[in-house]
Amino acid sequence: MTTLSATTLGRAALWVAAGAAATAAVASIPVVLDADGPTTIVETWRTYGLAVFAILFAVLARRPHASRGVWAAIILNKVALTVTAIIYAGQGGIPGSGAIIGWDGALALLLIAAFVLTRGWIRSASPASPSGDRTVRA
Repeated sequence: MTTLSATTLGRAALWVAAGAAATAAVASIPVVLDADGPTTIVETWRTYGLAVFAILFAVLARRPHASRGVWAAIILNKVALTVTAIIYAGQGGIPGSGAIIGWDGALALLLIAAFVLTRGWIRSASPASPSGDRTVRA
C-alpha cells in the first residue's frame, strides 16, 4: 500500500469515527432530556464528551500530523475505558461494561490503525515564513 493510499484510508477511518461520535451525541439528547436527578448531569457530560470527541476525530482527519498530543490523548482514553470495562466485567459485571468493551475497544483499534496508516507520529511542517523558509515544528 502506498503512503498516499494508507493516509487516505486512515483519514477515512477518522471521518467515520467523527460521524459516529456526532451521531451518538445527537442520539443521546433524548436520554439527557428524560434523565432524572443525578443521572441528568452524567448523561449531559456523556453527550458533551461525544461531541468533543467528534470534533477531535475531525481535527485529526483533516490534519493528522498537526496534533500528535491529540492522538495520544484519544487513544489513551479509549484504551483506558476498554481496560476499565474489562476489569468491571471480570468483577461480576456492571451494566453497560460489555457495550463499552465492544464500542470503545473497537474504536481504540480503529484509532491505532488510523494512527499507523496516517503515520500520525510525523511532525507537520509549519506554514512557509514570509521568506519562503519551511521549518519543522518541535
